[in-house]
Amino acid sequence: MHSPETRRRIEGAVFLVAFACTIPLANWLIGNVGTVCVPDGPCLIPVAPGILAPSGVLAIGAALVLRDLVQRRLGLIWSFAAIAIGAILSSFLAPPALVFASTVAFALSETADLLVYTPLQRRGLVLAATASSVVGLIIDSVVFLTLAFGSLDLLPGQVLGKFWMVLLALPVLAWIRSRERRMGLQPV
Repeated sequence: MHSPETRRRIEGAVFLVAFACTIPLANWLIGNVGTVCVPDGPCLIPVAPGILAPSGVLAIGAALVLRDLVQRRLGLIWSFAAIAIGAILSSFLAPPALVFASTVAFALSETADLLVYTPLQRRGLVLAATASSVVGLIIDSVVFLTLAFGSLDLLPGQVLGKFWMVLLALPVLAWIRSRERRMGLQPV
């Protein structure tokens, strides 16, 4: 049986790898998967009736929550290391302009995310992750759409699609917090 410290590090490494992979996954999805692919633009998916978003929202919504888990298990520095790793991996899968836009958007949104998450995490994982993810997804959406496509036309779908992914993560976060209490795991 692993000690709580060993378990925290192992789980942190799993969250780190998953988080780092969300950036290249999102960039790949945007160029390859969607119900509609705009010429010289993103592939889009419906996120609500009549509302489309770049398909990368599926991965980025999950990334917003995974970042919080990386910080909780490994610390803040590892969250930024994962962004750098994801940017490098993205360079093999997406055009440079898309890699640049997603990396800058991630760095800025993750910084805002952590400014909200860090002070709230002791009050509760679900509250902290939800509040920080909402702040992060708005900033990420505005910055990414502006840099990648020069337009905020897809902003409602971008925000809504990421928000759906955050909502889907809430039961998992509640389970993780409950498990932490049972096992005596503490955030870094």
